[in-house]
Amino acid sequence: MTDSTTNQYPVTKSALGLAIIVLGGLQLMVVLDGTVANLALARLQDDLGLSDAGRNWVVVSYALAFGGLMLLGGRVGDAYGRKRIFILGVSLFTAASLLCGIAMNEAMLVLARALQGTGAAIASPTALALVATTFAPGPVRNQAIAIFAAMTGVGSITGLIVGGALTEVSWRWIFLINVPIGVVIVILAIVALRETASQRLALDVPGAILATLGCTAFVFGVSEGPELGWGSVAVIASLVTGFVLLGAFLFVERTASNPLLPFSLFRNRDRVATFAAIAFSGAALFCTTVYVALFVQDILGYSPLQAGVAFIPFAVGLGVGSVVASKVVVHLAPRWLVLIGALIMVIGLLYGSTLDSSATYFGDLFVPVIGIGFGVGMAVVPLPLCAVAGVAETEIGPLTAITQVAQTLSGPLALAVVGAMATSRTLSLGGSDGAVADMNADQLTALGEGYTFALVGAAACVLAAGVVALFIRFTSEQVAQAQAATEAAQQHD
Repeated sequence: MTDSTTNQYPVTKSALGLAIIVLGGLQLMVVLDGTVANLALARLQDDLGLSDAGRNWVVVSYALAFGGLMLLGGRVGDAYGRKRIFILGVSLFTAASLLCGIAMNEAMLVLARALQGTGAAIASPTALALVATTFAPGPVRNQAIAIFAAMTGVGSITGLIVGGALTEVSWRWIFLINVPIGVVIVILAIVALRETASQRLALDVPGAILATLGCTAFVFGVSEGPELGWGSVAVIASLVTGFVLLGAFLFVERTASNPLLPFSLFRNRDRVATFAAIAFSGAALFCTTVYVALFVQDILGYSPLQAGVAFIPFAVGLGVGSVVASKVVVHLAPRWLVLIGALIMVIGLLYGSTLDSSATYFGDLFVPVIGIGFGVGMAVVPLPLCAVAGVAETEIGPLTAITQVAQTLSGPLALAVVGAMATSRTLSLGGSDGAVADMNADQLTALGEGYTFALVGAAACVLAAGVVALFIRFTSEQVAQAQAATEAAQQHD
């Protein structure tokens, strides 16, 4: 967006104030809810009697709706006014949080989580766009963007700790706590934000719907396969439907006047390899946090709060790895950084796959948790920069959005596959698919084997990311230019 376009709106001369509280607060809440349920899954499964597939759907339904509708959500704000759409998204998210908190069965909870993800997909990209029209170009806007971006990192980690603390009281509070916060954000948004002009845009609604439904059908088929049987009509029909819908999505994107997924952005093979590496690394991280949280609670007997605190070293390792990578990436080709980070993660995950109920935190988990976090930090810094290396400033926004979608959608798709692996492993060893409280010692052992086998699946995803990264030929100089171009785009967005 040019300066002349930006100047048609009154801008805020300070990055601090009600506006950044509203926008940053929403981002914190949305990201937090992507992880807050992980530490409540064990309690949820026992309380509502969820199957293993149903337990995973509590996480997957949110991520599918969030990732699948994110690109459309941002464009709806451009078309109908960002303040108006932002308030609509926050309101939907808040109402869905209330429904999650009072859910009485699996179906109600999963549907409410999908509505939460839809509200997040509308509000989050619109909030980022509002930063550009609310704050003055230059240092003020850069500071506001930095605050907004920081909420993503803070939300990812605090979601685990807050989720654990609230689950000690009741898992319902991890959702109900959003209700008063959401109401406050809506009220402050009405006061603090300014409306933007509507633009005439052709919205690719069919593309968004086909992509989301296609992924959902595929995930359902893979998730239910171990329980219903891979030859069952429901599983086969779901998988076939998923592939047909995703094929239809690709056709629609080729013919849409304003596609969500412009194919012109995929002509560079290095960029395609970058997107693949982002997807595989995002998938591994998503699956790892779910199954480590389940393992330490169901097998090692940690409380939800203890499990949340156990993840703090992961955040420390990630932070250190990110700092190291940000310094080295301008001197070393990014593919080698990604590969090093991937190998560190693979070693940690494969070691974790050997653990059982005799494992102790400081004796067996502490070092691998830090190491995996460090590996994640090494890998996640260069990849987004590779996604925007060598492109015009006008293409940085769309490429960044596609990067976020690839990272968000890959998680639930991978969890469906890895979850099916874990459940099949558990059942093959004589375990059961149900509440942990009803299991005997042998069934708990089988459950633990399934959980640790899931880490092998996560390691496979990481290894795939490292191998794909070898095909990324961007140089350290191109990455340095991408850093400068990204900063320039933020100043002129």
